[in-house]
Parts: sequence; structure tokens; C-alpha cells
Amino acid sequence: MMPRGSADVRGEQLAALETEHHALLTAPRITRLLDRAQANSQGLVDWQVANLREMRRQRDHAIATPVALISRLTKAASRAEARWLEARQQGKFEVFAPHLEEVVHLVRDKAALLGQALNLAPYDALVDEFSPGITTADIDAMFKALGRRLPSLIREAIALQEARPLPPLTGKFPPGKQKAVIVEVMKAMGFPFDRGRLDESEHPFTEGVPGDIRVTTRLDPNEPFSGLLGALHETGHALYDLGLPQDWRDQPVGRDRGMALEESQSLLVEMILCRSRPFVRYIQPLFLKHFGVGGPEWEIENVYAHLTRVQRGLIRVDADELTYPLHIMLRYELEKQLLSGELAVRDLPEAWNAGMEQRLGIRPENDADGCLQDIHWAVGSFGYFPSYALGAVIAAQLYETLRTDVPELDEQLSKGEFSGLLGWLRTHVHGLGAKVPVQDLLKSATGKPLAAVSFIRYVESKYLESAESVAAA
Repeated sequence: MMPRGSADVRGEQLAALETEHHALLTAPRITRLLDRAQANSQGLVDWQVANLREMRRQRDHAIATPVALISRLTKAASRAEARWLEARQQGKFEVFAPHLEEVVHLVRDKAALLGQALNLAPYDALVDEFSPGITTADIDAMFKALGRRLPSLIREAIALQEARPLPPLTGKFPPGKQKAVIVEVMKAMGFPFDRGRLDESEHPFTEGVPGDIRVTTRLDPNEPFSGLLGALHETGHALYDLGLPQDWRDQPVGRDRGMALEESQSLLVEMILCRSRPFVRYIQPLFLKHFGVGGPEWEIENVYAHLTRVQRGLIRVDADELTYPLHIMLRYELEKQLLSGELAVRDLPEAWNAGMEQRLGIRPENDADGCLQDIHWAVGSFGYFPSYALGAVIAAQLYETLRTDVPELDEQLSKGEFSGLLGWLRTHVHGLGAKVPVQDLLKSATGKPLAAVSFIRYVESKYLESAESVAAA
């Protein structure tokens, strides 16, 4: 809601806060206190030891990055964010390009300094900021496994689905009524509206702390599911944040365990649970109540088939589970090329368009549907995009174990009951905060290290089955 011309002022404000935060973290007194605590760590309990580790991690990252660079990057990102929105609305990358060049230059410097201090490759140092404990090697292994199976699986699923076209979901979906449906579902999931709220924005996001969580979504009056699923994606984030250990909420160990795990929680809700038959059985009466829709096209199997429809689309946030990782692979490769200097910012639109055509066989007609669709690079979040695909893989791995541990899950979901789901997640994920590395959390929760096999098994079962059942209906 900030006026567009206020970007520079906001950048100055944020830079002042970042500068002060950096000064606090890097003060010699903090180093002495951390060293003293480390020397006496034998008397600490496991949560305290983990908290000390996370404090040192924050201090090490801060010391590696000069305050002048932090200030310059914060101001540049604030300006770039405003110009990104302007460029997106106009569909003109050239409006944004000079500001992105500045951000890329500064992020490149930051990555080099962080990597040198942390003994990591520059890009790994950026990934470590968002998903601690995850490396490029982990990401490359995951994408290699997904790249071997997903292209052929997408072709198989689309071929089966095309055997019988689906009746369209007709009706009128006023934004006000859409919001009423979304609020009802969010309440059922456990979102506390006395300590949070739902609003609209150009790009859905979640911000805040457990006592004040803000969720946004984007509503389309011609399409009832994009706003709902966007809000439920963000609700997955919010429920994770709300479930973090309250006793440690003001300490580093009480915060989330990185964006890969964060995204696993949002994708578990949006992609896996809310695109399932049990969830459709729950949501169908709500659509009838709020929109007055009915008829054969609104029967459970047809709605479910629409939610599991595989389509080659341009927009990441609207992508289905099978094509979604391909969107992330493109961004992963392009941002590495931007940071290495292999790809010039001015050449990004064409590289993006060529990559989309290569992976999904479609080409954007304008920059708004291409390289301007995401805000991440504008605000300097390089190394963030892999967390989306990692999140999808983690979500499927958790879901596989969740179904075994909570055998009544489907029955609960069909009734709009989410206590079994939330209870399991609180115990195995949310309540651990940043106490253990994500790889250790996964091994503890599922008995297996991070791997793409559960995701591939899940999507093969879901999308080939759903397509076959539609074709046979």
C-alpha cells in the first residue's frame, strides 16, 4: 500500500535498521559473550546448545558482510522492488533492468564475501542463508532425479487427461464471496483471526510473528481456485510460524529452520492436501453455500480432476505439481548465470523465454508473464528459488510418513477436521524450530534422508491414477 514515490525513503529507513542490527551482531562484546558461553557449554541443555549454535551462525554471517554493503544492498533492493512493480504493470523489462543490475552486482559481492568467510562456494553461501544445511550438491541431485522422470510423466498425464475433456466449472465468483470461503477454510485449519488477518496483494505472501500473522492472496473473479489455493499456500506458512516453540520464540533457535522447510509446509497444504479427493469432499458444500454452484460439473470427481489438471503454463504460482519443479529449475539456472556473469541482465528476458520453451514448450508473449512475474530477484533473494522445489520434495516425504502415522487422515480432511494433520506437524516439524538441521529433522520424522523418491512415487500414483480415472469415467 506504500506510495510508489516513497521507495527511496523506505529504503533509507530499512538501511538504518539493517545497519543497527549489523552493529549489534558484530560488536566485540557479543563475540566475548558467545566465547564465554561456548566455554561453559557443558552445563547447557540441548535447546541452549542449539541456540548458541544459531547465535554464532548469525554472528558469522554478519561479520562476513561489511555494513556498507548491507546498507547499499538494502537501499538498492527497495528501489528495485518499486521499479519491478512498475515494470510488471507495464510489461516492460527495460524499466526494471538498471535496478536489477545494481542488485545483482551487490549480491555478487555479498556472495563472494560470505563464501570466503564460511568456506563455501559463493552460490552455496546464498543458499545457506535461506536453507541452512542444504548445498548445491543436494539441489543438483534432486533436480537430476526429477529431470529424469518429470518430462515423460507430464506427457503421460496430459495424454491421459486429453482422452476426455473436462466440463468447465461455470459460475460467478465475486471476490467478497471468495474471501468468505477462504476465511472459513483458514479458520477450520486453525488460523487465528484474532492474531492475524487476510488481505489482497499483487503477489501472495505471509509476514509477521506468532502474535500477528498477515496473509495475502490474489483474487480472480473469473476463477474460484487460484485465490483459495494461494491463500492456503500462505496458510501453510502461517501455521508453521504459529507452531514454532513459544518458549524460544524470541531466540534464534525458536525461529523456522529455513525456507526449504517453510515451503514444504505451504506446499504440503496447497498442493498435496488441498488437491486431494478428501479436501474436495469438504470444500464442495462450501462452494454451493457461497456461490450457489451446482450441476454435474461441480461433482467431486470433476472438481478433483480440475485441481489435478496438468497444463504447461507460464506462471509459477499457478503451476501444477508436475510442471512446478520445471519452473524452479529454470530460475535456479538463470540466477546462477546472472551471479557468475555468464548471463547479462539485459539478456535475461530472452534467456528466460528460451528456457521456458525448452522445458515446457511454451513461450511468454510479454515480460510480465516471463521474467517479471516474481519479486525475488528485485529484493535480492538469490538462492531462494531452490527452496520451492526442495519444499515439494520434503512435503511428499513427510506426507508419506504422515499417512502411515495418521491412518484416519483422509476421513478427517473430508470433514474439514485438521487436528490430526496439525498435531503430527507440531510434533515432528513445527515444534522443533531451528533446533536441528533439516536433514536430521527429516531422518527423525520419516526415517530417511532427503531424496526425491517419495515425491516421484507420490506424483506418479496421483496423476496417472487421476488421469486414468477421468478417462475411464
